[in-house]
Amino acid sequence: MWQAYLKVIAKKAPQAIHVLDRFHVVQKLGKAIDKVRAAEVKQLKADSYEEVLKGGRWLLLKRPVNLSDKQAIKLSQLLQYNLKSIRNYLMKEDFQQFWTYQYPARAGKLLDAWCTRAMRSKIEPMKAVARTLHSKRELLLNWFRAEGKLSSGVVEGFNNKVKLVTRKSYGLRTQNAYETTLYHNLGALPEPEFTHKFF
Repeated sequence: MWQAYLKVIAKKAPQAIHVLDRFHVVQKLGKAIDKVRAAEVKQLKADSYEEVLKGGRWLLLKRPVNLSDKQAIKLSQLLQYNLKSIRNYLMKEDFQQFWTYQYPARAGKLLDAWCTRAMRSKIEPMKAVARTLHSKRELLLNWFRAEGKLSSGVVEGFNNKVKLVTRKSYGLRTQNAYETTLYHNLGALPEPEFTHKFF
């Protein structure tokens, strides 16, 4: 969703279909929920209300099918409260229906309806997510045009490896040495032949 990244892709690979997959959307929704929950926990504490959201971070971020029995019970208790965090959670779960469609037109209708509801929610982090999703509508619908077969998981894994190599390479003095380290860690390059054999 990063604009600089989109520009590079458009310049270097103009024929490519850019797909925004589930990972990035769920990540944005999770950050919005977490932001609202953290603010609401502070507000409840300041107003001397019962701290019902305390320890509930992962309950709201996880999918219901991934909750343990104990967590599921705690979540069902939380759902009885009319809190912004709970409304955010319900909106996040409503959005999961988006990925079940097969055709871009139907998914687009759900996306538009969801964004309208989010904008009316008066919850600023969720409104920000709705604005982002609305502005990237066509890129989201490309997921269906690619029949849900493409994922950025490989790219994300590659980026994490690059970050790890970068952290390990602080002692390298030249860019050339850093690039060589990247190639050997990421490219599975063949090792050079040694003049001596050790075994």
